[in-house]
Parts: sequence; C-alpha cells; structure tokens
Amino acid sequence: MSQEKALTAFAGLMVLLSVLLTHFVHANFMWFTVFIGANLFQQSFTGFCPATLFFKHVLGLKSERELALFVE
Repeated sequence: MSQEKALTAFAGLMVLLSVLLTHFVHANFMWFTVFIGANLFQQSFTGFCPATLFFKHVLGLKSERELALFVE
C-alpha cells in the first residue's frame, strides 16, 4: 500500500469515527470532523499532511512515485 492510499483510507476512517462519536457520544465531536476537513483542504494545496510522515517513517510505506521507480 502506498502513502497516498493509506492517507485516503485513514482520512475516511477518521471521518466515519468522528461522525459516530458525534452521534453517540457528544455533539462537540463535530469539531473533530471540521479539523479533518480543514486538514484535507490545506493538504490539497500544500501537499503536506502530518499523517504521511507517520506512514513513511514509522510504517515504512513508500509513495506512489517511489513504488513506480521500482517497477521500471
């Protein structure tokens, strides 16, 4: 799995988790959903997301570009 695919899966999981927490625990968990959306929005412009650092350094995942270099 690439960093990009892991990031997409992680973001989707966090959105679902935040919606469940908002519904079942407390309405203020909606701010967690807002934070996730804001982070995804800034990442679309800057290309930087802190979760990608975790995927790269801790889990050792490679980017799509790095994986493509191994195929050639």
